Amino acid sequence: MDLFDKVAVVTGVSKGIGKATVEALLKESCIVAGWGRSAPDISHHNFHFFRADVSDIDSVNNAYYATVNALGGDIAILINNAGLGYEGKFEELDPVEWKSMFDTNVNGIFYCSRLILPQMKENDEGHIINISSIAGNTGIPGMAGYCATKHAVRGLSHSLYKEVRNFGVKVTCVYPGSVQTNFFDDIDSVTANNNMMRPEDIASSILHCLKSHANYHHVDIEVRPLKPKG
Repeated sequence: MDLFDKVAVVTGVSKGIGKATVEALLKESCIVAGWGRSAPDISHHNFHFFRADVSDIDSVNNAYYATVNALGGDIAILINNAGLGYEGKFEELDPVEWKSMFDTNVNGIFYCSRLILPQMKENDEGHIINISSIAGNTGIPGMAGYCATKHAVRGLSHSLYKEVRNFGVKVTCVYPGSVQTNFFDDIDSVTANNNMMRPEDIASSILHCLKSHANYHHVDIEVRPLKPKG
């Protein structure tokens, strides 16, 4: 896809992978709508922030219509990045935290994609990128709830790409290993460190997928730090 002047929506833009992806898209001359609960420290004439909590369907609807009113309806790119995780043994995990993870990590993708997808299909062009995790390909003790949501992202992504591929729309699922972000602030067993990947590394993989030939489709991308222990 030629990214020049394409409208992209990125969720979870306040920091980490979302913010790095916004910055990468802006360098490619995209017009970026950032959806999040708080605004990132980004000042650029092509960046537009819209407050949104992806776990809340009404909030997503409001952000979508505000985006369309401001930037038009031809949204070519959707990066479903917003996500959160809580650690805890299965029987000890707070049901409120369990529900919060599913509402954000899974329902949020549904709420956002269902609005943007019809115009992509009509235009015979579009790319949805869902950020899963290596937790979406395996089980991790103490992270059953988070793993369950990221497995759901994988199943959702695989089903959706088969539904929309003949409409010219790509769906890519990205499975990062450990990334140096604030995600680990709530994970007591792991501390973010310099041996992890950088958010801009994940953003570079996203750009690679977006810029590929129209008939070349990345279905799954798994990325990990080469030397996780230094």
